[in-house]
Amino acid sequence: MSDIVNMPELSSQGRRMSIPGFERWLGSAQGNYVLNWEQTTLDATVADVFGFNALQLGLPQFDFLRANRIPLRQKAGPAGAVDTFCEFDALPFASHSIDLAILPHVLEFHDDPHGILREIERMLIPEGQIIITGFNPLSLWGLNNRLNRSGEYPWNGSYLSIQRLKDWLKLLDFEVDRITLGCYAPPFSQHKWLQRSHFIETAGQRWWRFSGGVYLLRAIKRTHAMRLITPAWRKSRVGAKALRPVAHKEGHGH
Repeated sequence: MSDIVNMPELSSQGRRMSIPGFERWLGSAQGNYVLNWEQTTLDATVADVFGFNALQLGLPQFDFLRANRIPLRQKAGPAGAVDTFCEFDALPFASHSIDLAILPHVLEFHDDPHGILREIERMLIPEGQIIITGFNPLSLWGLNNRLNRSGEYPWNGSYLSIQRLKDWLKLLDFEVDRITLGCYAPPFSQHKWLQRSHFIETAGQRWWRFSGGVYLLRAIKRTHAMRLITPAWRKSRVGAKALRPVAHKEGHGH
């Protein structure tokens, strides 16, 4: 679900095009199933995030910021209908300038996901938020990722576990405040079987929450309070002589 894998075709302008199988997958039953869940979940997640600047990295075909009320919303990436063409691990935005960053399936289709997170940490303001979506390796979708050798999207990604992401984010002083999983049905290729598996969604949310095929993770950039260190001024010792009371001279004749 991303157009940033490292085996792209190049257009005449040298810009990266969609990865093989991407457009076809979007029109499939699996693509609709995942995208519908993600769009609905992202709409609910970004609705209460405020600020001045929001950024979506990747998947410019979709407006995952549509439910957000931040005035300046941009899309950035190496291909597609973006506002800013750039590499994900070298973002041309000032430090501490972004309030919200959304990464839909960016990390699992890039050679340096940790480098992307470092860039996001640099850009975000203190208390800024990052929202990540990805395929869950601890699911039937993750199992298909390990068994499938077609080399086509979405089975050609390096799926990242939630725990691994949490560890990376903790190192960058992020605090995870929300994790939502969905798409519990097996990755059937036919729409009717995905529809018939709808009951699995309810059961999965209740009994097997860890096994959703797709997850959404939101984290907040925390800035530890700085402690002001004052100079250790040397206090000069006052001599005993300086502490003697001054004797009043009595006038003559008194």
